[in-house]
Amino acid sequence: MSNFSVVSNDDDLKKLAHMACEIWHQHYFDILSFEQIEYMLNNFQSVNALKNQVNEGYEYYFIVDNNIYTGYLGIKKYPKHLFLSKLYIKKDHRGKGLGKKAIEFVLQRAKELGCDKVVLTVNKENVNSISVYEKLGFKKTDSIVTDIGAGFVMNDYIYTYFMSSV
Repeated sequence: MSNFSVVSNDDDLKKLAHMACEIWHQHYFDILSFEQIEYMLNNFQSVNALKNQVNEGYEYYFIVDNNIYTGYLGIKKYPKHLFLSKLYIKKDHRGKGLGKKAIEFVLQRAKELGCDKVVLTVNKENVNSISVYEKLGFKKTDSIVTDIGAGFVMNDYIYTYFMSSV
């Protein structure tokens, strides 16, 4: 049975940062350089970065399956849409429908918050995640290259789920 546990304190943030390090090294090793993975973890997934994001309105949730912490997601509400900032599942728990359940949770949260769409960015080389998002009803709506500093960029597609399709 899957559920979603809100990240609510410093211990949770430490657990999340540790999980991010594990998952990112599993998932991005063939998409990004080791140096870029480390840079992004330090700047976007460290305890301090996560704390700052929570202070800016981000909500983080652990994905829990049969009492095992299998991944996490992060969202932020904007005036008319919900931004799915992060959705990561540990390698040995992928392919079990947890991503679909996480998206269903995000769509429910978007509905609760009165959003008319859910927007996310995904690395253009992340073909497995792109396939999952498309199967779940997300549409590619744009493309963006973002300079994140230190000579690194995020080369992403923007995908949108329009809530009218719920």
